[in-house]
Amino acid sequence: MTTIWMIRSGRGSEHVEAFVEHGVAALGWAKLGKLDPLMKKDDLVKLFASKHPEEREGQQQAGASQVFRFLTEVQVGDQVVTYDRDRRTYLIGEITSAYEWKPELIEELPHVRRVMWTHEVSRDVLTTATKNTLGAIQTLIKLTSEAAKDLTTKAMLRGQAAFAPAVAEPEDAPEAEERGAYVEEQIGKADDFIEDAINLLNPEQVPQLMAGILRAMGYRTTVSEPGPDRGVDIFASPDGLGLQEPRIFVEVKHRQAQMGSKEIRAFLGGRKRGDKCLYVSTGGFSKDARYEAERADVPTTLITLSDLRRLLVDYYETIDAETRALVPLKRVYWPSGRK
Repeated sequence: MTTIWMIRSGRGSEHVEAFVEHGVAALGWAKLGKLDPLMKKDDLVKLFASKHPEEREGQQQAGASQVFRFLTEVQVGDQVVTYDRDRRTYLIGEITSAYEWKPELIEELPHVRRVMWTHEVSRDVLTTATKNTLGAIQTLIKLTSEAAKDLTTKAMLRGQAAFAPAVAEPEDAPEAEERGAYVEEQIGKADDFIEDAINLLNPEQVPQLMAGILRAMGYRTTVSEPGPDRGVDIFASPDGLGLQEPRIFVEVKHRQAQMGSKEIRAFLGGRKRGDKCLYVSTGGFSKDARYEAERADVPTTLITLSDLRRLLVDYYETIDAETRALVPLKRVYWPSGRK
């Protein structure tokens, strides 16, 4: 029976490509320096406190506990899962090395375990309970047997070789867990579920959602009729006619696959001075696509699913009722902790 660990690739999955490129799973807390895998937990807690005096005691203990587990509990042969937020995909692999100190690979995440990445599982096929478990705020957690079984079963159903998960008890909350950290975790889960709701929209609805956001920002919009060869999906400008700048041209692709440089070049063809371009891809963008947008002659902004969610939440109060109906949201109030 195999133990499965969740190891996050930085905030917003920012280092997931480096995880795959270098074949690693890695933790931050670079100030700790190179660690001795045989060091005692009490010594690690003291080191953590000395290197991170700005954090509260509970946060220091929680961080030290995660690093200690990475050093001592994670074993060669264990399975590891990390999340690719842009692609809405969980990557699964096998730990193949003991602890290593490798700041040259990912400067922000220098504590490393080598990994052979072998599986991919779409977030969309997982149960709500599994999504909740995988949405925990901790950088490193051991998966429950239910979440591990769901991941491996769905991998098998998608034509990939599955492995047998270990029977693990649910994780206890970290000692001295603070309300602020718990609130942050719930916000993170809410963000994920809002992205789930957007992802459930059909290809005709996502352009309508983006157009509604642009209207909330003060622009007038025209949305192309559904169908092939329709040119740009949305045109927006202050007057709705394009006589006033900026003239905003928007392409929207609602699919799991990443957009590449070829798609960006095709979209930018024919754009002229005064134009502004937005390319929305719920499947994310390749490195080459981002480079193509950066070097474009006209200002071009790439919008991922996470970016679309942030825009929706930021402008939700001023979005029209028709657009709100696409992704209905409810405001939730939480105690601030102040007396």
